Amino acid sequence: MDAIKKPKHYSMTIEPADFIMKNNIPYAEGNVIKYITRHRTKGEGKKDIEKAIHYAEMILKFYYN
Repeated sequence: MDAIKKPKHYSMTIEPADFIMKNNIPYAEGNVIKYITRHRTKGEGKKDIEKAIHYAEMILKFYYN
């Protein structure tokens, strides 16, 4: 498996990057999607959830503070 184009932690039917780009999702929201969708298949599961929370908090602060 190509570690750059198709890493093991992206083995879904619809790749997060494709979904994010095709739907014109902004950077922070895209990162929430990316980290949430890969946390179970990557060795840093808890860290990915923490990153998703970090980006969600950035969204809250920017749009709703």
